[in-house]
Amino acid sequence: MTNREIAAAFDQVADLLEFQNANPFRVRAYRNGARVLKDYSASLELVARTDPAALLDIEGVGKDLAEKITTLVTTGELPQLTELQAAIPTGVLALLRVPGLGPKRAAILHKELGIQSLDMLKAACESQQVRGIKGFGAKTEETILAGIAIAATADQRMRWAEADVIVQQLLAHFRVCDAVRQIEAAGSYRRGKETIGDLDLLVDASDSEAVMTHFALFPGITAVLARGETKMSVRLDTNLQVDLRVVPTESFGAALQYFTGSKEHNVVLRGRAKDKGFKLNEWGVFRVKNADDEGEYVAGKAEADVYAALGLPNIPPELREARREYELAAAGPLPRLIEVGDLRGDLHMHTTATDGTASIREMIAAAQARGLSYIAITDHSQRVSMARGLTPERLREQWQEIDRLRPEFPGFTLLKGIECDILEAGGMDLPDEVLAEADWVIASLHYGQNQPAAKIMERLLGAIANPHVDIVAHPTGRLINRREPYAVDVPELIAAAAEHGKLLELNANPMRLDLDDVHSALAKERGVKIVISSDAHSPDGMDVLRYGILQARRAGLTKDDVLNTRAWPFV
Repeated sequence: MTNREIAAAFDQVADLLEFQNANPFRVRAYRNGARVLKDYSASLELVARTDPAALLDIEGVGKDLAEKITTLVTTGELPQLTELQAAIPTGVLALLRVPGLGPKRAAILHKELGIQSLDMLKAACESQQVRGIKGFGAKTEETILAGIAIAATADQRMRWAEADVIVQQLLAHFRVCDAVRQIEAAGSYRRGKETIGDLDLLVDASDSEAVMTHFALFPGITAVLARGETKMSVRLDTNLQVDLRVVPTESFGAALQYFTGSKEHNVVLRGRAKDKGFKLNEWGVFRVKNADDEGEYVAGKAEADVYAALGLPNIPPELREARREYELAAAGPLPRLIEVGDLRGDLHMHTTATDGTASIREMIAAAQARGLSYIAITDHSQRVSMARGLTPERLREQWQEIDRLRPEFPGFTLLKGIECDILEAGGMDLPDEVLAEADWVIASLHYGQNQPAAKIMERLLGAIANPHVDIVAHPTGRLINRREPYAVDVPELIAAAAEHGKLLELNANPMRLDLDDVHSALAKERGVKIVISSDAHSPDGMDVLRYGILQARRAGLTKDDVLNTRAWPFV
C-alpha cells in the first residue's frame, strides 16, 4: 500500500466527517494528517509493519492516527472509513466532486432535497429548487450546474504541461492590453505541481475595467462565472476555470505570494509574521500593535520584499509546500535549484529502429540545437515486439552505425545504449554479453505491471543487481490521469540503488514525471543520483526536459543531485 493510498483513505474520512457535520477540529486533524502522510518520503507500510511505534516519530502523527495507519496497512481496511461509507448513500459521494459545493453544502442538499446523485442535483437546479434553500441562491444554482459537467471527471486534473499552453496563450492575450502593467500566473501552476485544478492570474493595471473587458475577449472562454470590479472568473472550453484578480501595485508581490500558496506554506508564513509583530495578507506586510490594528504598511510591492520583511530568503515557488523549505531557510542560504541550462546530456531516446520517428543523425542535430554535448540512443529491446524491439543482432548493427557516425560529430559524444526490458519472470531481455558491450543500459518494466508487489520488486531488484544495468527508467510506471503506479516499493528500490551504486530516472515526459517529487527528494536524501531524461521519440520530444527540471525543483534538487548535468564520462 503506497503512501498516497494511505493518505487518500484519511482524506476521504475527513470528507465524510465534514458531510456528517462532525467537529471541525476533528475534520481538520484528518486533513492535516492526510497531507503529512502523502508527503512522507519513506514507506509508511514498511514502518507500520516493522516498527509501528516509529510512526509517532513522524511530525503530525499522533497515537490515534498511528494506530489507524497500522490497522489500514495490516488489514487492508479502515473500519472507521467503512462505517462512514455505509452510513452515506454511494451516489451522494459524487456530489463532493462538484466544484465549489463541498461536503457541508452537499450534506444540506441531501438533507433538504434528498439528493443522492449528480442527476438528481442537476434536476433540482434546473427546476430551481436549490435556490430556495437558505444559504443558496440563483447564482449558487448556476455555479452548481456549471460544475456538474466537470464532476464526473473531477479527479482528472489537467497536467501541468497542458495548463502551461493555456497560460502562455492567456499571457500573450494580455500583452496587447495597454492597461496591464504586470501579470503573473499563480497557484499550483506557479508551484509546478504535476496537475492543475484551476488557474489564478494576478494583474497590476492602470484600469481594472479595461482588463476585465479585454479578458472577456479571450477566445477560449465558454462562460463568465463571475465579474466584479477587481475579480473575474471564467470557464474555458477545456473545462478549466480561470480566476483573474486586479491588485494595486503596492500589493502585487504580497498577492503573488498569497495566491501562489500553498495553503500550508502560507499558514506557517502568517504564523511567523504574527510572532514578529506583523500582519500578513494579500495586501502586504503590516506592522501592528494588536489584532485589531490595521497596521503600518511595511512591504508588498515585490514578493522578495515580503519574505525579507519576515527574515526569510525569497523561497522558490516550487518549494512552497510546507515540507522542508523553512528548515532549509533557517540553515543558511537556500540551495540553487537545478535549471534547464544545467543539463549537458540526454540519456533516453528512441529512433526509427523501433518506435521513434527520426534517425540517429536527426536526434543528434536536435540535441546539439538544444546545447547538449552527449546523448545515448536507447531503443527498445526485443520483448517490446509492438515497437519492433531490437534483437541482439539488430542492436549490434545499430551500434556499428553509431561507430560509423561518431567521427562526423567532433566534440559531441554519441553513446551506444539500450532500453532493456525486465522480463515478467525476472531477468533481462538481452544476454549479459550483449549488455556488456553497451555504453549505457536502461532497465525498464513494460509488461506484467499487474503482478503482485513481491514479484514486481523481485524483478526490479534483480535488474538493479545486474552489473551491466546503469539505471531504472520511469520506476513506478504511472501515467498521470491515466494509469496508477504499479506495486513498487520505491523506498526499497532507492535503498537498493544506493547499495549497488545505480541511478534512477526522472522521466520528463509530462504524462510520467516519474520519479515524482517526493520520491526524488528521498533519492537525494539517500545519496542516489537522478538522471533527467526526455524519453524522446522525435526531435521535438527533447523539449519535455523542462518538465523534468520543474519536477526536480519541487524535489529540491540541485545540479549536483542530477548526474547528466556533468560531462561524459561520469566520475
